[in-house]
Amino acid sequence: MKALIQRVSRASVEVEGRTVGQIGQGLLVLVGVEKGDDQDRADILLHKLQNYRVFSDTQGKMNLNVQQAGGALLLVSQFTLAASTRKGLRPSFSSAAVPEEGERLFNYLVAQAQSGDTPVATGEFGANMQVALINDGPVTFMLES
Repeated sequence: MKALIQRVSRASVEVEGRTVGQIGQGLLVLVGVEKGDDQDRADILLHKLQNYRVFSDTQGKMNLNVQQAGGALLLVSQFTLAASTRKGLRPSFSSAAVPEEGERLFNYLVAQAQSGDTPVATGEFGANMQVALINDGPVTFMLES
């Protein structure tokens, strides 16, 4: 699994003009599921999301995780993260999980995240989403499990 994380001051997701998820300070997490991914990989990714230290402490150093910073997670499925872009001028999605498996693992990730102490919001799997964010820093990282 892949996750593009962005430290945000705020972020939201709209589908057909309605807001389906929003957070204040926290992490916007774009999640890509690839063939061969499983619940173990989702658990590893979630551990990283909850514990990755990208928020500043009182000294201005990135030493705090999302919960320590009082932030939230906004999880958004994005199959395009599984694209291969090494060859040609058009992305190949041959390594992406089939939609049913992608949805199952994304929903598993969301459920596991919601069972923790950090607030969690989501986009809508498979929908055409409009994502708005204020990237704080900017701070952006690609995580893989």
